[in-house]
Amino acid sequence: MVFEKNQRIPGGSWDASEPAEFEAFIADTLQPCNLYINIRNKGSYSFSNLFLFITITSPAGEKLTDTVECTLADSKGKWYGKGIGDLYFLRSPWKMNIRFPHTGIYQFRLTQGMRTNPLPGITDIGLRIEKVH
Repeated sequence: MVFEKNQRIPGGSWDASEPAEFEAFIADTLQPCNLYINIRNKGSYSFSNLFLFITITSPAGEKLTDTVECTLADSKGKWYGKGIGDLYFLRSPWKMNIRFPHTGIYQFRLTQGMRTNPLPGITDIGLRIEKVH
């Protein structure tokens, strides 16, 4: 694993004006990596998906913004991921087998992109970067 960090959403209700921000140091530009979004939601979360706007800023100052849909439940409402009590954790694949173009600190800014704001039921959001084996 290269990086993993989760951020608690205050009160379990995510306001679009309060993005989750992460900084990851990338030392290797040759080794491909997989990027995942970590999501912890309550069973009372009203949707089967979560839209995110993710902005990556490279050490060189280049910015890339991506819109990502994470599917949290199937069509019958069964949650994906692992559950304990009324909480569910899902590691959702985002970008697979990518190489970072520069070494240094990358900034990741995750903003919820749902029509409901604030968005109740999302308790934690995170980012995981791991080397491809």
